[in-house]
Amino acid sequence: MSAKSRGTNAERDLIHRFWASGWAAMRAAGSGSSQYPSPDVVASNNVRKLALECKLTTATRKHFPKEEIDELRYFAERFGAEPWVAIKFFRKEWMFFSLEDLQATPAGHSVGLTEEHRSLSFEQLIA
Repeated sequence: MSAKSRGTNAERDLIHRFWASGWAAMRAAGSGSSQYPSPDVVASNNVRKLALECKLTTATRKHFPKEEIDELRYFAERFGAEPWVAIKFFRKEWMFFSLEDLQATPAGHSVGLTEEHRSLSFEQLIA
């Protein structure tokens, strides 16, 4: 299975979790390939709106280009949503990081398993 297929399946898993918890959620098909900023997943429960950039990785740290985080922030502001980064590290549950919890790097941002204490679980995110 290709990395893209694994990522798509992970996003679908997350969408199923939102729906099972009483939220509505959808994947933004072709996110990252559009001329307009768009997150991977948008979810809402009629009270809160979330814009999520989702990543699946076997590494212990995930790096994000500055533009990717800037576009997530821009979309969320225009859409009236909370911007979140959702990461599924190998053999771990989904972790959700606010943009403020990402570490700035010369090329953008990063976050890793060492910052797991800053993340929210899925249940904490939707509470």
